Amino acid sequence: MFFSNGGERSVAHGGRLRAAIRCFPDAPTPFFDLSTGINPVPYPVPELPEGAFSRLPEPENLLSLQSAAAEAYLVDDPSMVAAAPGTQNLIEMLPRLIPPGPVMVLSPTYGEHAPAWVRAGHQVTLLDKFEDLKSAMTAVLCNPNNPDGRRLEPTMLVELAKHLAAKGGRLIVDEAFAEFGEFRISVAQYLPQDGLIVLRSFGKAYGLAGLRLGFALASPDIAGVIRAALGPWPVSGPAIAIGAVALADAKWREAAGKRLKADCNRLDRLLTGAGFRVAGGTSLFRLASGAHAAETWLRLCRAGVLVRSFEEHPDWLRFGLPGTEAEWRRLESVL
Repeated sequence: MFFSNGGERSVAHGGRLRAAIRCFPDAPTPFFDLSTGINPVPYPVPELPEGAFSRLPEPENLLSLQSAAAEAYLVDDPSMVAAAPGTQNLIEMLPRLIPPGPVMVLSPTYGEHAPAWVRAGHQVTLLDKFEDLKSAMTAVLCNPNNPDGRRLEPTMLVELAKHLAAKGGRLIVDEAFAEFGEFRISVAQYLPQDGLIVLRSFGKAYGLAGLRLGFALASPDIAGVIRAALGPWPVSGPAIAIGAVALADAKWREAAGKRLKADCNRLDRLLTGAGFRVAGGTSLFRLASGAHAAETWLRLCRAGVLVRSFEEHPDWLRFGLPGTEAEWRRLESVL
């Protein structure tokens, strides 16, 4: 029920639209993608400054981006911000900055975390109870979680970070979906906190995943280590220019949040009307559960609609939000 990427990596992801088109060549066009948790109505890209493509980014431009991110994520000091070419880059890099040792990952969750730590020589244990993370040296979790939208209160995470830091450990919180309606659960507002590293995704919330921009938020000393590891030009000139403008646009975030809330309610009604149980989700995706999930996935693909399936949970489907009324109508007609 999912498409192989044809390479060494075995983690399944959404977004493989070309593979879906190859598998279902008779599907109506355009074949559209609801398999990812990306805002379907992207931020309007502003006019780029002269030299954004032709010149290396200036340090002052990067500092402006850090300042905009600090304000948007409620972090007091831009020195606690490290900009990177996407959160996935940080997921791969952080395990290589920490000496190999035991790592506990709260599971089920985003599938790239555990393999990244294994590749860096760590011993990884998957846990399904938050309380068990107290015995970790390095603990990793997503909040809200992907794909079920599980939410943990930020005060719980602060206490866990303090507990781990007291014995020289650390807590890494992936907040890729802590936007819009989930913003209040972000633990970033409690930084600086010893032993706490927060990851934020720009591309998902702003609908600009191809820009490749993400952030690590941590105390100034840890953020400085991450910036040093990323090197002098960690993100592109266009990413800096677009990110700085978008992160400062509070009005757009507020309007997008209202639209996404209404769209989630509409999708929930569609899914329940089609016999699914809405098992969870965030402002950018919904997780549906039903015995007919596999049949529905196949029917959707044949109709040119790609949603995310799960080999380990064949009764699950994850639905992103349609971005146009035409996409809504096609989804409604199939469901």
